[in-house]
Amino acid sequence: MKIFFKIVGVVFAILFAWAAYLQYNDPDATTWYLIYGLAALASALFAMNRLSVYVAISFFFLAVIGTYTQWPEQFQGFAIGEGDIVNIERAREAGGLLIIAIIMLVYALRIRFEKGLKV
Repeated sequence: MKIFFKIVGVVFAILFAWAAYLQYNDPDATTWYLIYGLAALASALFAMNRLSVYVAISFFFLAVIGTYTQWPEQFQGFAIGEGDIVNIERAREAGGLLIIAIIMLVYALRIRFEKGLKV
């Protein structure tokens, strides 16, 4: 099972790094470079068994808060042409943060159960 989670960490490190790269034409690209870059770094550290459970939990809560604050008033999907572009952009950003939150929660739970920590 350890190898499975190492692979998960490496795969998400690559995916988050790719997500950061894709932000090059976003109006607030620097913010998203930082967010996805930190998620990629956390994933790489998880794969190397060096991620702190407290860092993973902190990233989880920050991503949940970000998801909540970014969620559009009216969800109109993720694809261009399905509705107002501002709502779609906010839904995409919230979706990315939700993915980060879920992955960080998985990391935190794995670290906690692997090391038998009481959090």
